[in-house]
Formats: sequence, structure tokens, C-alpha cells
Amino acid sequence: MRVALQSHLDRFVPQLFGYHALQIGHLAPDHDLLAASRIGHRVHMECEPGHGDLSALADALPILTDSMDLVVLVHCLEQVEDPYQVLRETDRILVPEGHVLIVGFNPLSLAGLRRMMPGCSGSLGVPWSGQCHATGRVRDWLALLGFEVRARAYAGFRPPEGRSGFKARLQVVECLGGRYLPYLGAGYVILARKRVANVMPLRTRWRPSRRMVPGGLASPFCRRTDRD
Repeated sequence: MRVALQSHLDRFVPQLFGYHALQIGHLAPDHDLLAASRIGHRVHMECEPGHGDLSALADALPILTDSMDLVVLVHCLEQVEDPYQVLRETDRILVPEGHVLIVGFNPLSLAGLRRMMPGCSGSLGVPWSGQCHATGRVRDWLALLGFEVRARAYAGFRPPEGRSGFKARLQVVECLGGRYLPYLGAGYVILARKRVANVMPLRTRWRPSRRMVPGGLASPFCRRTDRD
């Protein structure tokens, strides 16, 4: 699944431009998800101390506001108590029209449905043992923050466990799932853009005041009376 997710990232990343990019999390140690990016300055952040270029919490980023052109969240929403706060921090540090790439696990996949069975969530390991969020919910959170979802892709349609021979026989499931059942993929990638509403100042249109009396007021005149 990691190879399939990376293939989706390689389709999206070269189309995104800017000066600064931040990657939070990873698919594999020492694996650069932004290798195909055209952004020169890239920072890799991890939540565990001693890993990456920077160590910090995803829901309290030590990054300046409006400073990043691209943020990549790799399984960050599954590892925190408040995933919406992570998206709020992402919105804060992104420049207007900046992009966010979200990589997560799909709870509606075969592995996601299996974790709902009693006693199976812990056997799947991290992050399946955590709280996974469907793409529909993530899109709702992004919409609340004013993001525009531009693309969505799924990967990983085979069961995550089993003998190697059994997995080889299920290669046809991987091909058919990506074509006919994309929403059942174990992993997903969401590309969204930060929208900023343009406020245009409205010029005041001065209008003459309406007349209080229809037809206007009577003009004053002097009346002269002749006496005998």
C-alpha cells in the first residue's frame, strides 16, 4: 500500500508550487514523500523527539502564521485526540491558496471493518488500533475551515495479513478494487486548497433624498388687497 500511496503523491506533488513545504509524519523511515516536489525548502517534522528535522506536536505547530505553501499530514489525524485542531493549525500556517495533502487510513476498507470486530483492533497495530476517520468526515472538517477539496485517491485493496502465496493470488483484487471499488481502499490521499474570500469594498451610492410632500411645497407669495 505504501508504494500505491506514494504513486498518488507523485501525481499531486509536482503540480504544487511555492517556497516552503512541511511534511508531518512518514510512511517509512528515511523516506522522502516530497521527492518529486518543485518546492526548494522542505522541512520534515515528527511528533517523537529525535526524529526528523523538527520535533513538535501536530496540534500545536511552532510555525509562523501564513508561512507554508504546502503541508503534508501523514497519519496525523489518527494519532491525536482532536484531529480537527490539527487541521486548524494547518489552516493557520498555510498561506492563502496554499495546499494540504492528507494521508490516512480508511475505516470503511477491509482492514478497517476488521478492526471493529471484538479483539481485533489491537492485533492490527498502529495506527489501526487508533481512531480512523472516513474521508467524508475529513472533507466536512475541511469545508468548515474553508478548504476546497481538489482531489481524492485510494490505495490498498488487499487484506493486510495472510501468507505470501495467498496475497499473490489476491493481486487481481488490487486491480479490480482500484477500478470498480475505489472507496474500499485501505489508505487514502486528499488534496485540498485553502480558499480565502476576497472582500471588495463597496462604494456608497449617494441618492438625493426623497421629497416629503408629493409635488413639492407651495412657493410663498404676497397677497395685496386694495381698499376703497
